Amino acid sequence: MSIPVTLIPGDGIGPEVVNAAVEVIEAAGARLEWERAAAGAGAVPTHGTPIPAETLESIRRNKLALKGPLATPIGEGYRSVNVALRKEFDLYANVRPARSFAGIETRYNGVDLVVIRENTQGLYSGVEHYVDDEHSAAETISIITRKGSQRIIEYAFNYVKRNKRRRLTLVHKANILKATSGLFLDTGRALAAKHPDVEFKEIIVDNCAMQLVKNPNQFDVLVTTNLFGDILSDLTSGLIGGRARHGARHRGQGHLQSHRGDARGRHAARAHRRAHRRGPVGDRSARDHRFQRGGYSGPGRVCDHADVHLSGAEAAQVARRLRRALRCADA
Repeated sequence: MSIPVTLIPGDGIGPEVVNAAVEVIEAAGARLEWERAAAGAGAVPTHGTPIPAETLESIRRNKLALKGPLATPIGEGYRSVNVALRKEFDLYANVRPARSFAGIETRYNGVDLVVIRENTQGLYSGVEHYVDDEHSAAETISIITRKGSQRIIEYAFNYVKRNKRRRLTLVHKANILKATSGLFLDTGRALAAKHPDVEFKEIIVDNCAMQLVKNPNQFDVLVTTNLFGDILSDLTSGLIGGRARHGARHRGQGHLQSHRGDARGRHAARAHRRAHRRGPVGDRSARDHRFQRGGYSGPGRVCDHADVHLSGAEAAQVARRLRRALRCADA
């Protein structure tokens, strides 16, 4: 019996990399039935919106989707189509593993850390406006709730246990942002008391950035708010050679979206492949991360694009992992 999957090619290099991903998945012997759907800038001429209702319904019905990068049309009412999808499915946890790969020369060796970022609150809540008619001043409101803080920090503690990691470090700026970041820190301290078996530390965000550059191996799992997590996760991708080697996933109740990169043009994509002939490994990092038995639960998963340009041995390895993952999904 085939498993129905919503397939969203996306924009830019999306169709190219998604079609390559489909080839690898089908070569692995996966029993999948692809249901193509439109989203992003390319959907506007035919559907009048970058996120058609039919696409959302397809994802809800199939509970599994593979999507490419989505471009956001200018002036269409969406700050980001990708962010809109995350909010639609309440994907509150962004998980970004950064791991060194053998054969890839970088400034650091043996990097193996994870940034867990709250994905729905903070300065990215979208509550901002100009304060005068001349548009000479503007303000943005950072929204931090105890409920939102509890669920992301609790997720981080459980992630540490489930994946047999060493410690959890909470990153904050409570010395200055005493109400918002202070609430996040206080929530973390309270939850730490309920998880005595997990080593818990806390660090101010600017010191964290410096320490990551000085010695990233001192960290294991980091949990932080939206803006800080956005910045630190890109910093950690630089430690291992760039975003092409840095997978990610956005997790919520019952859905999972895994992704890497953006909607670059085809010329940039080809240049990227020439520069990395053995193929990007960020997609494999996300795929390995996604298919761990402990993290592959819930009734639905929304999986983003993966660049698939692998050697024969690597393709065989991916095929084995896909077969194991499908057995886990069927179980």
